[in-house]
Amino acid sequence: MSARYAPFTHEESGTGATPPRHPTTEESILRAHEFAASITRRRSIRDFSDEPIPGEVIDSAIRAASSAPSGANLQPWRFVVLTDPARKRALREQAEAAEREFYEQRAPQEWLDALSPLGTDWRKPFLEKAPAVIVVFEVHRGPDTPRPYYVKESVGIAVGLLLACLHQAGLATLTHTPSPMRFLNTVCERPAHERPFLVIPVGHPAPDAQVPDIVRKPLDAVLVRI
Repeated sequence: MSARYAPFTHEESGTGATPPRHPTTEESILRAHEFAASITRRRSIRDFSDEPIPGEVIDSAIRAASSAPSGANLQPWRFVVLTDPARKRALREQAEAAEREFYEQRAPQEWLDALSPLGTDWRKPFLEKAPAVIVVFEVHRGPDTPRPYYVKESVGIAVGLLLACLHQAGLATLTHTPSPMRFLNTVCERPAHERPFLVIPVGHPAPDAQVPDIVRKPLDAVLVRI
């Protein structure tokens, strides 16, 4: 079967849409600088306010995430948004049980040493305090879904867009990966062929929120020009 193509435009519909205009060099530099300046201020937050957040913002962020490229365009992701207090409480209880076992029994000392400067432990109050929690699942082959390709790469790109959009909207986030994560299928009522990928509390920082005093690597330590 030959591939189907449509003209590239900046509009949602190709009908009557105007061709894309390439930005000038100055515009490109300014856009890149502004985005980099904004996104580099993003920090992972563990102390959330319970102030409500607009559902429309979450919807738009997931829409942005769903625009990510994916293997064979199969879009192997599912975003489950938890706002019900009882559901978030169940999430926290099961996550803390798994994390407590990890920290006290399964984590190698080298890993614990690496985590030590961040001050994290098995307690995860943010899962209950944040007004919304997005649980991201990989969608694998199932009764109504085909075998996907490059699943983790595809879902990872989608999560990156999700975090960037939420940050641009002025919201704080945290990327959390409880270990193991299969209990999330039960909490979120998802089938076995959907596999947990990431838990993302979303909201506003608490007034007294603090973050670890860390330093990012400089550009010349991560960029190689050849």
